[in-house]
Amino acid sequence: MDEGDTPLLPDSLVYQIFLSLGPADVLAAGLVCRQWQAVSRDEFLWREQFYRYYQVARDVPRHPAATSWYEEFRRLYDTVPCVEVQTLREHTDQVLHLSFSHSGYRFASCSKDCTVKIWNNDLLISLLHSADMRPYNWSYTQFSQFNQDDSLLLASGVFLGPHNASSGEIAVISLDNFTLLSRVRNKPYDVFGCWLTETSLISGNLHRIGDITSCSVLWLNNAFQNLNASTIRTVMVADCSRFDSPDLLLDAGAPPGRVFDLGGEDEEEDAGLAPVQAREGWRRLLDGLLDGRTQPQLAECALETKVAELLAQGRTKPPERGAASALDKLLIFTTGCLTYSPHQIGIKHILPHQMTTAGPVLGEGRGSDAFFDALDHVIDVRGHIVGMGLSPDHRYLYVNSRAWPSGSVVADPMQPPPIAEEIDLLVFDLKTMREVKRALRAHRAYTPNDECFFIFLDVSRDFVASGAEDRHGYIWDRHYNICLAKLRHQDVVNSVVFSPQEQELLLTASDDATIKAWRSPRTVRIHQAPRPRSFFSWFASQRR
Repeated sequence: MDEGDTPLLPDSLVYQIFLSLGPADVLAAGLVCRQWQAVSRDEFLWREQFYRYYQVARDVPRHPAATSWYEEFRRLYDTVPCVEVQTLREHTDQVLHLSFSHSGYRFASCSKDCTVKIWNNDLLISLLHSADMRPYNWSYTQFSQFNQDDSLLLASGVFLGPHNASSGEIAVISLDNFTLLSRVRNKPYDVFGCWLTETSLISGNLHRIGDITSCSVLWLNNAFQNLNASTIRTVMVADCSRFDSPDLLLDAGAPPGRVFDLGGEDEEEDAGLAPVQAREGWRRLLDGLLDGRTQPQLAECALETKVAELLAQGRTKPPERGAASALDKLLIFTTGCLTYSPHQIGIKHILPHQMTTAGPVLGEGRGSDAFFDALDHVIDVRGHIVGMGLSPDHRYLYVNSRAWPSGSVVADPMQPPPIAEEIDLLVFDLKTMREVKRALRAHRAYTPNDECFFIFLDVSRDFVASGAEDRHGYIWDRHYNICLAKLRHQDVVNSVVFSPQEQELLLTASDDATIKAWRSPRTVRIHQAPRPRSFFSWFASQRR
């Protein structure tokens, strides 16, 4: 401006110049004079800056809760927990899992050093208690979960039994005095276990039917059909009462995604005949083999698979029909019918009368021929599932998967297809039973099928985070489907977890035996500066 406060350049020309600048330069220029400051806060300018800087597709609308493009740019830049503020080194071996209490005041960690550690989540994190599980013949601890009122902690680990046989065990620890209240066997150990109610938990058991065929049982629930050596694993529970008020509605108004509902009208029409036909086929096949009148035309493994299919078809109780109630819960777990590697997600409605130890158990409410429970829904991801997590409102299920090659065929259940190094982060809507969003990508894994392990992920109101084998944790925005941050460790990152009360705090756990705490630039400024600077002046001084 000249001395009379008359602009030397029109706003439109200043606007065109600012379009060629980066966001930090725009803010710095806005400090020069009132005219430039006004142009530097123009909504159309920040819309262009947003799409260009974050490389968001132009057809993706602004976040529904955003008030302006400038504020939305600021949210993604200033509130993502990407600044390392503390490193915890109290574990002496690989740290496998982290979990927060619902209040956010405490968190727990599990490790190959066979301890469960409980921490105080203050501004400076401190160790509160360490429980050593080696006296109970545990090899290591692998998973933990706080119950709803944060009075009990479920801790899951690998138990070393007779003759060095490995199984799983779940321990319940009181958080009032840190005493061990109970221990429950858990097989296979990567079921992990979870809370169903404040005082009831779910554990697993496995019964071998043949060399490659098994039946999985969930404690407090019924048995589930399971074929071809792949067992029920990684159990979690979703609360249906929260579906109608999601924190963030994904793909609102978008074309419907892939439906993964199990069954259809044709199957329902034939449901009454299937058990009878399957039972007759089962009897004829077995009678012929036992009498020597029939020669097996299939390999032993394939024959066992066929017999198991006939057995399951004839002895499966159909699901209880009817719309889902707000009182229902969904039992969610990984499984598989083609190979031993978990490539499917099973979903089963748990009705209110089944959420108690007095409810139905295996064999009750069935005919003499029905001893399996049919699933309500199945998701086949066509790849090895290496992680699952629920959004805070329980509406969306996020899944880490390493895909099989396109068009691959599983000929031998003991030889699954090779898996990709890229991890796909898939999103499923548990209310509509549809896949939503495109897969998130950035993180990688390198282990083959037989060495593949779980990479834990976590979801907050606005973000989703995951570990990876490439020595980084990753954070994405849930609405825009973009990667916002890479969080470095010295080894594999096994687990990530947001504070449930403050999504600008994230913890990561690694094979490097450390836990790292990450906070957003905004909270770091607030905690460190005697007189906090505004984002406007702070960002203008940055070059990122």
